[in-house]
This record gives sequence, C-alpha cells and structure tokens, in this order.
Amino acid sequence: MLKKKLYGNDLKGQLRASARDRLYHFTLSGGMIRGAVLHGTRMVNEMRANHGLGILETLVLGHAYMAGSLMCANLKGDERIGLKIDCSGPIKGLFVEANAFGEVRGYLKNVPIPIEKPLEDFDLSPFFGAGFLSVTKTFRDAKQPFTGQVQLMYGNIAKDLAYYYLTSEQTPTAFNLSIKFDSEGNVTGAGGLMLQVMPGADETAVDNLETMVSDLPSIGTAFAQGEAPKTLISNSFKVLNPQLLGDHRVEFMCHCNHDRVENMLELLPKADLEDMLQKGPFPVEIKCHHCATPYRFEKEDIARIITGHR
Repeated sequence: MLKKKLYGNDLKGQLRASARDRLYHFTLSGGMIRGAVLHGTRMVNEMRANHGLGILETLVLGHAYMAGSLMCANLKGDERIGLKIDCSGPIKGLFVEANAFGEVRGYLKNVPIPIEKPLEDFDLSPFFGAGFLSVTKTFRDAKQPFTGQVQLMYGNIAKDLAYYYLTSEQTPTAFNLSIKFDSEGNVTGAGGLMLQVMPGADETAVDNLETMVSDLPSIGTAFAQGEAPKTLISNSFKVLNPQLLGDHRVEFMCHCNHDRVENMLELLPKADLEDMLQKGPFPVEIKCHHCATPYRFEKEDIARIITGHR
C-alpha cells in the first residue's frame, strides 16, 4: 500500500499526526454500558486522499470507516469485521473491513456519487435508497465467519447499524458518527461513538441510551476544536461514572503489495493475458479496490507471467 502523504515527509510530522488517532474503550454505570470513542481525523483524511473523494463521498465512506473501527473495539488478535451495504440509490454500495489491530480499509462502489442538485444538508438517505446491510465477523476460534444481514431502514449508517445490533444480536446499541468540514471542504475533525447496553442492565439504561447519544455535541466539531477524547468521555458521561479501560491506535491501512497483485494476474486465463500482451496499453495499471494504490506492469512483466518465470 502507498499512502499519499498529507502530514509532511518527515517522520516527526507523521508520528505527531498519527498519535491523535486512537480508539478509547470505557464503561458506564458500573459496567452496565460498554462504550468506545474514536478519534479518526487522520484516518479519514488519508482515506479521502488515496481514493480521491469529494465531500459527499468522504462523508459516506468516512462514516463507514469509523463505524468499522468502533465495531472492532472488543476484538482480539487477528479477529476482524466486514461491513457491507448493497443499495439501489446512487451510492450503489460500499465495503469496509476493520480488524483488532485498528487497521481499516474499504471502498465505495460508485465514485463519484452522482447528484442532481447541490447538497442542502447531510441527509444521506436519498443516496442509499433501498437495500441491505451485512456484517461479517471473523473470530479466532470460530470454524467459519458469522454473517448477519438486515434491510436498510434509515439510509443512515449509524441508525442502520443500531437496528442491526438490536435485531440480529439482541444488543441495544447506539452510534454517533461525525465529520467536520471547514468552509473550503477540508476535513478538520472526524470521530465516532458506540454505546452498548450489557445483559442484565435495567430498563432505564436502555431507555436512556439513544437519548445520551443524540444529545451529544458534534464529535467531529469537538475534535476539530482540539478537545481530547478522554475529556469528551468524562464531560459527556460524568453522571454515569465513566471508567476508561484502555486505548489503541487506528489507521487507514491495507496490506496489498505488488507481489500479491501479480499473484492475482497469474490466476487469469492464459488467453486473457496474451490478449493483454498484444493490445496493452502499457503500463497496465491495476488499482487495489480497498486503498486505491496503483500497481503498474510493463509488457515484459506480462510476458514473464505468461511464461511462468518470476
């Protein structure tokens, strides 16, 4: 994977930017509510730059990236989650994969998203239309991945994921996903929150969950203004006695490389490769769906693949 460098070429500048992007785990009400807060400004900006996205596309895919990160808050080892949406609207769909290490990658099916008139607000439901949301969880000790699916009810990733958790996993859950743009359309803050009511919690906790999330100030705006995630947690949930459990990094990351793409080319029928060799044009450029990194192959590379000589 090759990232476009947005925070300078020096190592200090890169580390300073990456240090702010983290996922924080906490509990409320003596463990009856489990929560996670994500600071993901750098992640969203790097995702936007690599995929070459406009404001609307950044908003849609950025929300999905942050949701995927939050859903991995309690995973361990090499466990991972895939979030997939297939829909009839102009977005057409998206796929995001996140893992326990805080690495997130994914793509939109339709870029750019066609719009008929300038955006008046950030209501995305018309761009989703009808469709389905699927969540695939790959656990360390499971023989095969588990996939749950629900119909899109809101055209809003936060609300549709809450609906998924309630209907498919019987876990009352609320999400808050927020991206702050400045007057020039630049992302200045991006963050998210997930709260889940644990089994055995009283009904009051369940009733108050969605209200707590909806009453929060914009998380993206808070981070754009320099507020720290720990401060956001302590100030927003002070009456519920928040207990911070830990934190770890989050990052836009894909493990694709030139050799892996070449291995995929080797799986193509020989006739297709020979047609490519004859017609070109060269260099042949293949982009990774998940991170939009381009990999280029010259004519001699295709000839070598056909003959089987590395």
